[in-house]
Amino acid sequence: MSVFEPSEVFQFAIRIEEGGEKFYREMANKLENTEVKSLFSALADEEVKHKKTYEGMVAKIEKYEPFESYPGEYLSYLRSYADNIIFTPQRMEEEMRKIKDATSALKFAIDRELDSILYYQEVKNLVPKNQRGEIDRIIEEERRHFVKLTKCSSDVAASCVRKD
Repeated sequence: MSVFEPSEVFQFAIRIEEGGEKFYREMANKLENTEVKSLFSALADEEVKHKKTYEGMVAKIEKYEPFESYPGEYLSYLRSYADNIIFTPQRMEEEMRKIKDATSALKFAIDRELDSILYYQEVKNLVPKNQRGEIDRIIEEERRHFVKLTKCSSDVAASCVRKD
């Protein structure tokens, strides 16, 4: 069994938060819907806070030995997940070019928040129990982002429905 370096996983989390901030800021500048612009600006600010939280956690992290089928299994899995699913630079650039309106921006953001929640749930299982509380707080924050985005998406969709 290998010794797992949770600090490396938190480096992935930091990259995820940086990507999220970039997405939200660029979309806030690109979109015309003032409600969505305001929400995205607020979410970008929250991503900065999450990044700082993870940077602080890196310094306090202990080594941990999770059960693995082969050495490096979890780190490999999480690296692949972080690099290929959530806010990778190439994917984000491609997706941002496709986004032309608030509805598609909100859908993309909702999907990424769900991906982030799943990632952090996995991360939580890979660190010692005494270090999981902080990750739980981030997961709750990501869930709040999901709820805000979903509500805003519903509001935007409702405003698009023509009332006769």
